[in-house]
Amino acid sequence: MKSDIKLIDYLGVRRSIPAFQMCEPGPEKAEIEEILRLASRVPDHGKLAPWRFIVYRGEERARISEELLNLALQAKPELSEEMVQVERTRLTRAPVVVAVVSKAGPHIKIPEWEQLMSAGAVCLNMIFAANAHGWVANWLTEWFAYDERAYPVLGVQPGEKVAGFIHIGSTTFPAVERPRPETAETVTWVGGEA
Repeated sequence: MKSDIKLIDYLGVRRSIPAFQMCEPGPEKAEIEEILRLASRVPDHGKLAPWRFIVYRGEERARISEELLNLALQAKPELSEEMVQVERTRLTRAPVVVAVVSKAGPHIKIPEWEQLMSAGAVCLNMIFAANAHGWVANWLTEWFAYDERAYPVLGVQPGEKVAGFIHIGSTTFPAVERPRPETAETVTWVGGEA
């Protein structure tokens, strides 16, 4: 996406690129930090910042992916060779993968649900920020977002949950539109249709 496009035009064509269609290059450290700064500008009742980031770059992505493969094989030793390859490349598809980790928990005033939604808003905002910097992005969860056996491998602490893995990079593939719901199918009007 070009950074000079108007926001309303961008929202009309925003599209995720599948992680397996991503390639180098990806953003460098300073640009990643700026993307994360922008991603953090979300609704956050109580100013709790109930989320944090884990950035996976370089060769560590391959090492962690191998550990995830080992966990997958422990659960399903009969994995096909194709699925072994899929598991082996979980974090190497894009040059940069950012885990958005929810730190939501009990609070005297702020419902945990609002904290979780704030982490979700961070995920979407990160896609917007990456696109604004000219990168393609995709928000994935994958099985290991929900399997606490993987948390030590990923750097997720006890009591935390993964809101998503944001894959960021480049692509040589064109963005292909997918079917979207019609507004009439998703809206209930209360008080008339103005």
